[in-house]
Amino acid sequence: MRRGPAPGPLHQDLGPGDHPVTGGADALGLIAGCGPLPLIAAREAKARGRRVVAVALREETDPALEGVADRTVWVAVGQLGALLRAFRREGVTETIMVGKVQMTHLFSRIRPDLRGARLFARLRDRRGDAILEGVAEELAKEGITLRPCTEFLKGILLAPGVLTRRAPTPAERDDIRFGREIARSIAALKIGQTVVVKRGTVVAVESIEGTDAAIRRGGTLGKEGVVVVKACRPDHDFRFDVPVIGRSTVEALREVRGRVLAVEADRTLCLDREEMVALADEAGIAVLAD
Repeated sequence: MRRGPAPGPLHQDLGPGDHPVTGGADALGLIAGCGPLPLIAAREAKARGRRVVAVALREETDPALEGVADRTVWVAVGQLGALLRAFRREGVTETIMVGKVQMTHLFSRIRPDLRGARLFARLRDRRGDAILEGVAEELAKEGITLRPCTEFLKGILLAPGVLTRRAPTPAERDDIRFGREIARSIAALKIGQTVVVKRGTVVAVESIEGTDAAIRRGGTLGKEGVVVVKACRPDHDFRFDVPVIGRSTVEALREVRGRVLAVEADRTLCLDREEMVALADEAGIAVLAD
């Protein structure tokens, strides 16, 4: 299923019908990736009286965002100049970055304009966080502050506690403690946020493929009973790449007959919570935030 309008020319920017408006303090930019998070954040911002100006990524962002945001401009991945011009024309001085961008698309779908090409040319480190930090610097040059997306997603941040009927066993708790140390280490190296462990052994580490794929790979190697731990580094920048779990995470764990999903409280977003917990209870999976 295609996301957004069909791609246009390499440097396509705003159309002739676009014109400057008065933004004011109420204007909030929203750089939208894929998944439901951009819609959740946009609705929350609107509920607070903000005028939402969304820059959506073709073949990534859910087109339903157009029905929520006050203004939506579609750009290709890498068209940084188009993004900045859209915000400038709409009077945006604050923005958030919400939703995942498939990092594999940097090798296949990136279609940068001149500003985007210059950014990529000067980056020696092209890991996800480094690229996003570069985008934040470019926004700052235009007088636009990138805010933590959690400011508009607090309603789905997980509080401490066990979410499911089943709590982890003492042996599983040992694996959680072991896995969390490893997960924080790989997060500090900007490799990933998720590890799959079993009986004190790491069987899979998340990289560019994402959490669900890492779980499936870990389950294939570790077989039944693996424990999945997701964490971010202690100094994590919540302006981008906030840890997220949801129904699809538990579905992946159920497929490989995993037993535990452990995340950090107050630092992890949860999508489809009721459905996720129901699925976990049905499969005998323990889900907890601590």
